[in-house]
Amino acid sequence: MRISVDGLLVYFPYEYIYPEQYAYMLELKRTFDAKGHCLLEMPSGTGKTTTLLSLIVAYIMENPHIVRKLIYCSRTVPEIEKVIAELKHLMNYYEKQTGVMPNITGLVLSSRKNMCIHSEVSKERDGKIVDAKCYGMTASYVRDRAATDDSVPICQYFEGFQAEGKETTLPPGVYSIDDMKEFGRERNWCPYFMSRFAINQAHVVVYSYHYLLDPKIAEVVSKELARESV
Repeated sequence: MRISVDGLLVYFPYEYIYPEQYAYMLELKRTFDAKGHCLLEMPSGTGKTTTLLSLIVAYIMENPHIVRKLIYCSRTVPEIEKVIAELKHLMNYYEKQTGVMPNITGLVLSSRKNMCIHSEVSKERDGKIVDAKCYGMTASYVRDRAATDDSVPICQYFEGFQAEGKETTLPPGVYSIDDMKEFGRERNWCPYFMSRFAINQAHVVVYSYHYLLDPKIAEVVSKELARESV
């Protein structure tokens, strides 16, 4: 359905909206207009994710100078993937209603363990081992040695991304972890480094609370975020 929220046209991909969902949207809209802070709560199972995505995507499309990016944090990988699935559903609804797929890019940031596509490294199940093996193939000193010694192993996907990926824009669309991995295989690019490089161009970025709360990780991720992020 199409609804007006304080003058903003919002596409909501279901046939019925609860009063609580509309009230949630209205408070978000007024907060963005005021450029202030907001703390909202809704009971479990009342469609918070769809409500938030519907309002913020509409706001980004209408007011890109005020809000450029949504940062959505969740706890587990299944919860993160559910958010991406809801965003895909919303984008498909836009296309069905308007005949045009919105020029919106959404993606997931996750660990090397979840995003690695290297045939050997991806077999590991311990995240610390995956991190160590990845670093052992992508560190600058390792790559320098490999330039003169063919026996030094390096990652073809990292090399492919370094050679071409930084010069290319990620096509508009909504990318789950599996989507990023498939795209990486097709282009011969590392999904882990590709997703971090694509933060700047993405309109919706979904990742774990850990990325927000761990100072070492937050510093790396947050410095790539625009001031107009929510």
